[in-house]
Amino acid sequence: MTAPDIVLTRKRPPRRTDWWAEVRGVFWLVIAVLGFHSLIAKPFYIPSESMLPGMLVGDRLVVTKYPYGYSFVTPTFHLLPFMKGRLFGHMPERGDVVIVTPPGSDTDYIKRVVGLPGDRLAVQGGILFLNGKPVPRRYTGDRLIPIDGNTRCDPIEYPGRRVEGADGKPYCSLPIYRETLPNGVSYDTVDLGVMPNDTYAERTIPKDHVFLMGDNRDRSADSRYPLELKGLGGPVPWENIGGRAEFITFSLDGSASWNPLTWFGSLRPGRTGQSLHPSATPTPAPAAP
Repeated sequence: MTAPDIVLTRKRPPRRTDWWAEVRGVFWLVIAVLGFHSLIAKPFYIPSESMLPGMLVGDRLVVTKYPYGYSFVTPTFHLLPFMKGRLFGHMPERGDVVIVTPPGSDTDYIKRVVGLPGDRLAVQGGILFLNGKPVPRRYTGDRLIPIDGNTRCDPIEYPGRRVEGADGKPYCSLPIYRETLPNGVSYDTVDLGVMPNDTYAERTIPKDHVFLMGDNRDRSADSRYPLELKGLGGPVPWENIGGRAEFITFSLDGSASWNPLTWFGSLRPGRTGQSLHPSATPTPAPAAP
């Protein structure tokens, strides 16, 4: 009969956390995220109604950074001074929805490209003119936009436009005009009638500049307005274009609170995945009276 074997084990010291390695890991993760946001794509939030009816307050978008090349506004944080030119630069196309940083600002706006270098552009009676010709548009009827926590239909901004739908819910009834640019792309705009910004004297867009307008023509601070009024101050240098809007990832109606149980219910159905590119199919569009 043999005595049982006795196995001696050495107690290992507690494993220490390598905090320096953790910090390095977090640092490189942040660099990777910032690099992706600065060079490839980043999310964008719609904070205003300037791009109605296609974009609502509360929409979340994907904006790609590379379609027009890179400039001083490309980095996620706008810390660089103005630098002329773009790396791998490409001029936006008519109808593109772009992110733009107004000269002297660090705030991003979202607008549509309607004029390119060399164009003679004017606005008369709310109708856009390019090179002496009115841009065709046609009235397609009033569209009912659901009123919610993000879409208010302020009576001051939209007098007489708040209506009750057949379902008993409140809506903002907006007159929609389908506009078609010379390259054949078309998109919907809102025209509320005669407004002070319905006239813009003709001017020629300088080299390496673009003219930008919001689709909600009477509620958009864009190239028609001076910088002092929070507009874009006329045609914008292409260096100030930060990227192109691609599609909607999801949209919130403003009803969510800190309670996670309210988050799912605040999603607007049907908006996820909507493309923000203009339609490439020309739409017959006689000029509206």
